[in-house]
Amino acid sequence: MAELVIRGARPYGEGEPVEVLIRDGIIAEIAARVTAGSDAEIIDARGQILLPGFVDLHTHLREPGREDTETIESGSAAAALGGYTAVFAMANTNPVADSVVVTDHVWQRGQQVGLVDVYPVGAVTVGLEGKQLAEMGTMAAGIGAVRMFSDDGHCVYDPLIMRRALEYANSLGVLIAQHAEEPRLTKGAVAHEGPTAARLGLAGWPRAAEESIVARDALLARDAGARVHICHASTAGTVELLRWAKAQGIAITAEVTPHHLLLDDSRLETYDAVNKVNPPLRESSDAAALRQALADGVLDCVATDHAPHAEQDKCCEFSAARPGMLGLETALAIVAATMVEPGLLDWRGVARVMSERPAEIVGLDEHGRPVEVGEPANLTLVDPAASWTVRAAELASISNNTPFENMTFPARVTTTLLRGRVTARDGKPVGGP
Repeated sequence: MAELVIRGARPYGEGEPVEVLIRDGIIAEIAARVTAGSDAEIIDARGQILLPGFVDLHTHLREPGREDTETIESGSAAAALGGYTAVFAMANTNPVADSVVVTDHVWQRGQQVGLVDVYPVGAVTVGLEGKQLAEMGTMAAGIGAVRMFSDDGHCVYDPLIMRRALEYANSLGVLIAQHAEEPRLTKGAVAHEGPTAARLGLAGWPRAAEESIVARDALLARDAGARVHICHASTAGTVELLRWAKAQGIAITAEVTPHHLLLDDSRLETYDAVNKVNPPLRESSDAAALRQALADGVLDCVATDHAPHAEQDKCCEFSAARPGMLGLETALAIVAATMVEPGLLDWRGVARVMSERPAEIVGLDEHGRPVEVGEPANLTLVDPAASWTVRAAELASISNNTPFENMTFPARVTTTLLRGRVTARDGKPVGGP
């Protein structure tokens, strides 16, 4: 029997330090002193916090098609280093993940790498074109067992197509995740529509482009009796619409990215395209509303929208640059800085928004589980006293488009375990299956 002991950590940052015995991938004992074999692996976790492994509902791993920017292997390494044990890989690959051939490949490749469970996200429409529903049933029944479908990067803007997708998803027991952007309001837009963009001469992306789709899809989900998930909520108005919809009993959930919690459109003053993202960085008042909504549970979870890009796609004119930022390795630190340090969340709250709630939204039964005896040992150790400075060159991703370069953050993941096996430790990915 393979045994591992985590010594001196505090689950959820609460109570006295304990020892956690893991046997054959399952938490076997939690006590002041556990009974382990003489050959058990020991992890000295004094001063650290033990949390369930994180679950990211929104990543871009670029494989197949753009392996020059990220691969399932490099993205899995970044995820493990960030404390993740499960990630959902979006469908905007090349070819698009609109068939079981592609979604099964993503799942199988993730299992081969073995650092995190990589769940494929299937496209809602063929080619992400918004015209014809993809074969959702076939993808859901494949080896990859697709649980979530999204045209992320593109909005399913035709209300009839979206309604049919919701109805079909309801019958399959899967989730539709919407990139909320009315495209007729954002043609040519590159930055948040506001005083900063106006002064800088950048074409504006209005809040209404997001909020109008959120409102529409809440009503469509209500009438279809289906669930809908809103990707990367970014405005105070979206928060109020979600609050209203949830009060009506509509089955709507939403995620927020770390960069929308921390950054705002004042970052655009330098015209550095590393700050270009979709939806764009909003105003500081929006960021404050998002932080409060996450604390209140109006926003359900944190999702990174990890989006690697090649240097030539970012080091160019702002309007021509590709939108997106790296996020997997910095997510926990940003949540600590924006939510834990100000007292908006405690560490149990961090577990809720980064692990438990996202796993619940997509119906995972192995991830996001309590730190309790009998549960799978998908776990993350965090040093809350650590202080570290982000250096793109030191991140595991192939790309280096992080807006957090040279920023110093509190708290850092020290160790990640997938089914009791160490997948990251002290800043380095560890092994495979």
